Amino acid sequence: MSRKEMAVDSVAEAYLALLAERGVEYLFANAGTDFAPIVEAYAKAAHTGLKAPKPLIATHENVAISMAHGYAIASGKVPAVMVHVSVGTANALCGVFNAARENVPILVTAGRSPLTEEGVFGARDTYIHWAQEMFDQAGMLREIVKWEYELRNGTQLETVIDRALSLATSAPQGPVYLSLPREVLAEKLPGFTYDSPSRHAAATPPEAAPHKAVDAAAKMLAEAENPLIITANAGRDPKAIPTLGFFAQDFAIPVIEYRQRHLSLPADHPCHLGYDPTPFLDDADVIFVIDCDVPWIPSRKAPKPECKVIHIGLDPLFSRYPIRGFPCDIAITGTTDAVLHQIDRCLRSFPTASRPHLEPRSLEPRRQALAERRAAQRAGWKKLREEMASQTPIHPSWVSHCLSEARAKHSILVNEYTLLPEHCGSTEPGGYFGSSPAAGLGWGAGAALGVKLAKPVRQVISILGDGSYIFANPVAVHHAATMHRLPVLTIVINNAMWGAVRRATLGMYPDGEAARSNKPPFIDLDDLPAFETICEASGGYGERVEDPKELPRAMKRALEAVDRGQQALINVISRGGAGG
Repeated sequence: MSRKEMAVDSVAEAYLALLAERGVEYLFANAGTDFAPIVEAYAKAAHTGLKAPKPLIATHENVAISMAHGYAIASGKVPAVMVHVSVGTANALCGVFNAARENVPILVTAGRSPLTEEGVFGARDTYIHWAQEMFDQAGMLREIVKWEYELRNGTQLETVIDRALSLATSAPQGPVYLSLPREVLAEKLPGFTYDSPSRHAAATPPEAAPHKAVDAAAKMLAEAENPLIITANAGRDPKAIPTLGFFAQDFAIPVIEYRQRHLSLPADHPCHLGYDPTPFLDDADVIFVIDCDVPWIPSRKAPKPECKVIHIGLDPLFSRYPIRGFPCDIAITGTTDAVLHQIDRCLRSFPTASRPHLEPRSLEPRRQALAERRAAQRAGWKKLREEMASQTPIHPSWVSHCLSEARAKHSILVNEYTLLPEHCGSTEPGGYFGSSPAAGLGWGAGAALGVKLAKPVRQVISILGDGSYIFANPVAVHHAATMHRLPVLTIVINNAMWGAVRRATLGMYPDGEAARSNKPPFIDLDDLPAFETICEASGGYGERVEDPKELPRAMKRALEAVDRGQQALINVISRGGAGG
């Protein structure tokens, strides 16, 4: 560990070099007039050899932040994003919210309208510099990010960057926001020194949960006849996946991946019982809610009142949610891997008499019942696929099944709602990423590009609804895919409607006028463009598919194009329940 000196002329040069030194590989950006010192610093670095994050242009802020999100979850590294002052921050806001609710660490930065009107290098020199200034630019996202600050001078640069990165990567992780005034970036900074490596470490997550809470959870499980595990994000930590698998199998506990965002248990695991907890809630007497914000929808179905509920996670009560009232008899703060190991050790230490339901004579019938229920569930899924195989418009279950058959073994799926995982299960850690619980549309297409950037040799496929695709700023997405050589397959399940709006309306008013109407307002998306041609306009392969029998061949053609290094899009005409 030593103090090093960096040969730079400006704060902007030192900023870029320090990011690179701290392990930031990419700067995703949509530039504005505030970027002038950054542009100059990159141009100089090309001649001087000064290390800097690789700059990646995205022509809309939503694409930049979504690409960064995808890169972060696939690589485990922190990306940087830079947007244009207040207006760029506003455009990025939805993506930042997605990242915050999904605990994705991103250094989000924005220029700031020049502070001065004249007399200082970098002062205002363009018409927009007055109207774009806000009294509180960071105010629009202060509630969302973990930390925000404005760089005041070059002297504090190292402290500011190290604090931003250490807070972003401290559990629970999340985005941070830093504004960068143009005059400050343009300041001279001779003789800049910094620590290498950084002496600002991220806080380690809690590994050892309190023994009292672990003991109480273990006793509940030992006394349970029908335990159940519900998770959305246990697989965020790859170490947790085998741990959860062994835990569930050893104690014959069914696992539900509800609204999964990471693969937490391989779909072919004998304890994997699908993606909907509803059929299992009546029988459950103890439920482990593992890293899952919404384990069920209380207004539709809830466990019986006497069922015990244990929440496990780095923030098991989801403290940033204004209201969340799920029953919680025990809340254990810690990583899934560590907590399950602790509970496992505790269970095995109990005398035989105090854990009657975990003895082989009790576990075997439970294991047999689990296997029978799993077989019946899979048979039902297969029956639905067979029934939908020839339906037109094409049903999402058939699309999902065809993708399951066509995808490469080590492919990565990026699902923005419309893939039905029961018909296209994933089995490899890091092989599936789902939408943030914030549900800000327009995430999936850009996120897939970021995943591909992090995993260039893996086949990457994004699955979107028509509305999600429109929200993604598709012209900017396809331009970025071509410009940065990121060949992915995009599958749009196009039902020409806001499916979520329709389902919500029918759910509240099943016998209402909207249910009887052939065309209720704000739902149908008439006269949509030919999505495949948008991809073709950027040099990609595009195809529209209306015949379900043609879909397998269309997927084969599209994936062959991707294998040749060409992005591809399939516009699947559907009227099933997904989409939008």
